[in-house]
Amino acid sequence: MSDIYKVLTELGIPYARYDHPPFFTCEEADGFYSETTKGGGTCKNLFIRSRKGDRHYLVIVHSSRRVDLRHLEAVLGEKGLSLASAERLERFLGVKPGSVSPFGLVNDKNKEVVVVVERGLYTYDKLYFHPNVNTATLGISTAGFRKFMDSTGNRVIEIEI
Repeated sequence: MSDIYKVLTELGIPYARYDHPPFFTCEEADGFYSETTKGGGTCKNLFIRSRKGDRHYLVIVHSSRRVDLRHLEAVLGEKGLSLASAERLERFLGVKPGSVSPFGLVNDKNKEVVVVVERGLYTYDKLYFHPNVNTATLGISTAGFRKFMDSTGNRVIEIEI
């Protein structure tokens, strides 16, 4: 498993780290984020699989958004999308439930995960994600996020929510 701090440093992407109690849902994090992330985009990250389990998607949207899987199926040309199991999450992204983040892509050595990003996130100056554990949050610039995503080699699809 790759050290995300080392990866970000090697890419020249500055970050701010905020330690906190474990958060498993966006609702649990709301109080912390309202004080810490003023003006930034807090993100919800979902790891989803196709019905057959042969395709996997990391869906990244603003934390206030509700993800409609039927709409996502239409956008992606899929049927039967559902949340992936903890085992798949560990196998593809190297993280546990509650810690899903684009930073887990450093562990996707075969570039099997397709990333789906809400376009609206790019309107924020900073974005916030767990650093592959849910006891901290990293704030990075939107430009830094784009640079990180480019470095992963994973396919990225931008969508409107």
